[in-house]
Amino acid sequence: MRARPLRYRPLALVLAATLALAPPVGAALAGSGHARLDATALARHERIAPLTGLPDPTAVSMRRSALTVKIDNTPLAHPQFGINEADVVYEEVVEGGITRLAAVFNSHLPPVVGPVRSVRRTDREIVFPLKGLFAFSGGAAYALASIATAPVKLYDESTAGSAMYRDPARYAPHNLLLDPVKLMAMAGRPTPPHPIFTYVAKNAPARGAPVGAFTVNFPAGYAVHYDWNARTGSWDRSIFGAPDVTASGARVSPVNVIVMDVNYIGGVGAMGAEANLVGHGPAMVLTDGRLIRGSWFRSGVAKTTAYRTSTGKVIALRPGQTWVELLGPGETVDLYAPAG
Repeated sequence: MRARPLRYRPLALVLAATLALAPPVGAALAGSGHARLDATALARHERIAPLTGLPDPTAVSMRRSALTVKIDNTPLAHPQFGINEADVVYEEVVEGGITRLAAVFNSHLPPVVGPVRSVRRTDREIVFPLKGLFAFSGGAAYALASIATAPVKLYDESTAGSAMYRDPARYAPHNLLLDPVKLMAMAGRPTPPHPIFTYVAKNAPARGAPVGAFTVNFPAGYAVHYDWNARTGSWDRSIFGAPDVTASGARVSPVNVIVMDVNYIGGVGAMGAEANLVGHGPAMVLTDGRLIRGSWFRSGVAKTTAYRTSTGKVIALRPGQTWVELLGPGETVDLYAPAG
């Protein structure tokens, strides 16, 4: 039997203590910057994929750009294509409280990704430090103007050629698919990404409080649930009350999940809701079946985000796929103790 859930309210996290004990934002980012520089050197000399921390014997991840694809997350979009091949997946709130994904591909390029959907203003802040390519299916004028200022090559249905196509077996607008291999081939000179996380060494012990499962309570019926799978060393994901399974039949099960408490300009229910990802706020890092509480810090849109404990220590992830949940103010996370 699961333990009674402990209600967690992100804004009530110990942010004041974190900011008091941790270095100032600039210092925190400078310190974590050294960690990322070390990770970059490690990736260069030991062939480690920059966005997963996993071995990359062929160094392919260091010879191509990051490709961020905007992916539909409504019930009609499931099962999705290619999600498990992403290095990083961001889950953001769009209008009406529904969520959408921004999946980042670098280490692997699956044969198909999607369904592809429209851009939002939050996407500019996600892709800015990654650079590379951004694939989407159009958007409102304000969102298009926003993404146009990011240092990415933009591809939609009108510019991607045969790399983007419609699946006649699905209903529009949930049927636009992408061939990442074709798109990457037509993109020209690559801009390989720098690491955006810090990773633990291979045999590093697990840290944090044990957690058996947790639920991220996005509004409008889009809550997602994760169960720790000790056999795979990852978090089995569920959505809409059922296991999250890709079109290939694989269970979605990331190694790490980060929950960031962020402010949505205009509110999570507003048209054009935009997550402010520059600044600082509470964060939860769930890895190794454990929870590490801390805060996130980002000094500018071109900078990467640092994650630190209340004592100012960098929070390191286990190498592998990472999902980042961008949770709005007042929304909650339910934590469940390990079974038994």
